[in-house]
Amino acid sequence: MLEAFLFVGLPYTAVIICVAGSIYRFKTQPYSYSALSSQFLEGKKLMWGSVPWHLGITVVFLGHLAAFLAPDTWRLFLSSTHVLYTMEAIGLAAAILCALGLLVLILRRLTTANLQPVTTLMDLVVLFLLLIQVILGIMTAMSVRWGSLWSTETTTPYLWSLLTFRPDASFIAGMPLLVKAHLTGAWILLLSIPFSRLVHMFSLPLEYLFRPPQKVVWNAHPHHGSLKAAEDKEVTRRLFLKGAFGLTAGGVLLGIGVLDELYRFFRGPRLTQAEEADLLDVTQKRLKKNAEEKALELERLRDESIFVAKLSDLSPTKGKYFIDYQMRPALAFLGADGLPQLLSAKCTHLGCTVGSEVNAQGRLLCPCHVSFFDVTNGVPDAGSPAKDPLPKLGWVLVNEKGEIVLSRGPKGEVEGTLLGHEKETLSVHIAKRYVEALT
Repeated sequence: MLEAFLFVGLPYTAVIICVAGSIYRFKTQPYSYSALSSQFLEGKKLMWGSVPWHLGITVVFLGHLAAFLAPDTWRLFLSSTHVLYTMEAIGLAAAILCALGLLVLILRRLTTANLQPVTTLMDLVVLFLLLIQVILGIMTAMSVRWGSLWSTETTTPYLWSLLTFRPDASFIAGMPLLVKAHLTGAWILLLSIPFSRLVHMFSLPLEYLFRPPQKVVWNAHPHHGSLKAAEDKEVTRRLFLKGAFGLTAGGVLLGIGVLDELYRFFRGPRLTQAEEADLLDVTQKRLKKNAEEKALELERLRDESIFVAKLSDLSPTKGKYFIDYQMRPALAFLGADGLPQLLSAKCTHLGCTVGSEVNAQGRLLCPCHVSFFDVTNGVPDAGSPAKDPLPKLGWVLVNEKGEIVLSRGPKGEVEGTLLGHEKETLSVHIAKRYVEALT
């Protein structure tokens, strides 16, 4: 019930209040429809807070907007790992810039005496809401990685379902609490717009760039020539704004051209039928491999034991690879006592797969960083990059009737006996009970 309100009821309530409240405020209090600039009261701290905030939030907003308006194109654009890393880094840096700017603006409001009379409780509430929202975004980016990519499959369809009046909160039902809090914060901010300075987002003074210059006359007696200087300053600022507007427009057009070229680059050339067939074949093989992996996972979830090999097929010098209950590679050897010797094949240094061949010194080699492990106990040689031994795995021997005749745990505990059983008829299995005992 709470999630239905937060992700279906609250969004529509926020939009209705935002639209209706903004219109009502514009009709009844038109002169309050702005940010009520405090630059004349204090300008230096404002610059160090406002500039980082606006630059950062613009980048973050454009990233969110791209994922919302063109999810397929955005997903294709991020299909390159390098591009994904770059976009994530830019987004995180912009969010941190936002947070720093907001901190400066909050401290400015709290510590500058000239601003105290014009600072309302709502000003501080909005600043803290914005800071919380930015911090939630940073925490989400750091704990739930690659949000610019997975958002196209979760939050984007959720937002489109709201926009098309077919709300479906199931897209985000399984998302982490941080993501849900970030979405809820966005709706609360939207709801607060008509009651705060945020309403100035809807009052862009574009006509200011094109109206004739105005002369500002101060009440105090100006020094000689100050009116002319003020007029020149006004004209200079107007020309600067026009130039900045032109450069921005040119940058946008240039950016569109660059994005178009990047899109064409990552989309690649149009494929012929033969190339499409080859690509489909590769995709089919990949899907088949994924299906096989899922089948292995399912088998390990359901079965109490998994077949490894016939005892008679094991060798003391060449291990047999298999997949353990944690879906990690492992090796099975025949020990000096004629019983199985099972070791994890995942190197304890950086996780590479250890080789299956035993050298003349009775060692296994990890080829990634040249670590040697004793095949009898998994202990690495002194001086090897790996410091921890390869974990031992427990096993059970099963006869032709499916009965366990002998077992040995990872700590060496033995149960049962081989008396009366022929080794040629026995098979080696790994057992779930030994895994559960370790966890």
